[in-house]
Amino acid sequence: TSSAEYAFENDTGGIEQVLLYSHKGEQAQNVLLNQKDTAPIGTINFEANEVLKGFSMQSDATKGEVVFKTTTKDGIEVTKRFHLPDNVSPDAQYLVGLEISFKNTSAAKVTFPPYFISTGRAMPIHHSDLPLYTRFDWVREGKMTNTDVNWFAGSKVPVIGYEMSKPQDTYKISSDKITWAAVSSQYFCTIVCAEDSSGTQVWAKRFLVPDENNKQIYGIEGALGFSAFSLAPQEEVTRKLTVYAGPKDYTILQKFGDKQQEIMKYGWFKPVSVFLLNSMNWLYSKLGSYAWAIIILTLCIKTAMWPLQNKATQSMKKMSALSPKMTELRAKYKDDPTKMNEELMKLYREYNVNPFSGCFPMLIQIPIFFGFYAMLGTSIELRNSSFLWIHDLSQPDTIFHIAGFPINILPLIMAGTMIWQMTLTPKSGDATQQRFMFFMPVIFIVFCYNYASALALYWTTQNIFSIVQLYFTRNAPLPTLEKKSDVARRNALEEKKKRKQRKL
Repeated sequence: TSSAEYAFENDTGGIEQVLLYSHKGEQAQNVLLNQKDTAPIGTINFEANEVLKGFSMQSDATKGEVVFKTTTKDGIEVTKRFHLPDNVSPDAQYLVGLEISFKNTSAAKVTFPPYFISTGRAMPIHHSDLPLYTRFDWVREGKMTNTDVNWFAGSKVPVIGYEMSKPQDTYKISSDKITWAAVSSQYFCTIVCAEDSSGTQVWAKRFLVPDENNKQIYGIEGALGFSAFSLAPQEEVTRKLTVYAGPKDYTILQKFGDKQQEIMKYGWFKPVSVFLLNSMNWLYSKLGSYAWAIIILTLCIKTAMWPLQNKATQSMKKMSALSPKMTELRAKYKDDPTKMNEELMKLYREYNVNPFSGCFPMLIQIPIFFGFYAMLGTSIELRNSSFLWIHDLSQPDTIFHIAGFPINILPLIMAGTMIWQMTLTPKSGDATQQRFMFFMPVIFIVFCYNYASALALYWTTQNIFSIVQLYFTRNAPLPTLEKKSDVARRNALEEKKKRKQRKL
């Protein structure tokens, strides 16, 4: 197609590799999926890892198809037909149809054993791709199950070393109504989808990827399994499948049905992630830059939250004004924590102050942050998108290394703006909240340092906006502390005065 080139291996009758024209990997080379000398996509294998071989190949470029044929020792003629869609629309640039026919050419009834259709292999494309994204995924009745390469190593409780799960060589599940199985890296995937039947098994294995720096980098391979079936003499059965080998593009995958977009694995924050993705893509269509799309989207979110932020700032100023009274109570009841907390809560109610209101804007930002985190972790749109010194928004903005440690500038700027914002934020006097805020820069650096630089760009932009907002409000006078009863009494008197004026 105009977006991909497929190379076939004749002996096993499968797709040996897929070259993607529009996507670049390391050293600006075109991305290759399921590289040579690996399990070809669409091969048939059996329980004992035996691969059905001996196919002969015929291709017809005018029809856009490749046909493989072989005959088993039991006389079953197996024919595979890989073909491009009749209308290779933009949404079908990475799709290939696969028809597998089984014909009994013998004079007796023959049973074809349980078999698997290979999904091929997936491995990290970029050296900084995170291993948790190298996964095997499968869907049953619209619900996706996934296993990343770390699962095979087992797990232990840190420090004490208690073994929670043992290392495994193979991941294998038997079920029913399995509609598709896939292998994926951080931004690309290969999906084998059953069109006219459903699978009954899946399996996956991990393998070690050769690395120049002797790092332990793993890839993953898998297959979708089907039940055994019997064929009368001259009877023929055909299974129809589709193969998608291309980028993790939510918009494209959503159009195929069968919940193939679930391979994005947005998790709990899926509604937020989908909204942010659609908004970012719409802004990109207007601005022509994903970096500016993220910046403008962030400004829109922060502008919508301005009233809430102002209310929170006012509440924190009330807390600051109330601080002397809180200090007196803590000193008075220092030997009775229960009584001290009771008196503090009574003080908050008396002056109508919410000690946690300053946290509300941050709590609202958390779902947005994790929505961005989930979305940016797999969105193909950001790959190779540059901005200022950032070469690729989907990767960390590493400018050099010190003793092998990457120096990423944007997360450090992000942490600096967070500290700056903290110095401008009114101190609430609540020790728990202050300790929580103190650790926030550290927590966000952990999340963002080796992640897509677009995430740090978003959080840095929202920090700068908040700083500007605080400068607008910091010089406002401290609110007058009034007891709730005094406020109610004053309001009653004002209302009484207004009624008298209306009568006059």
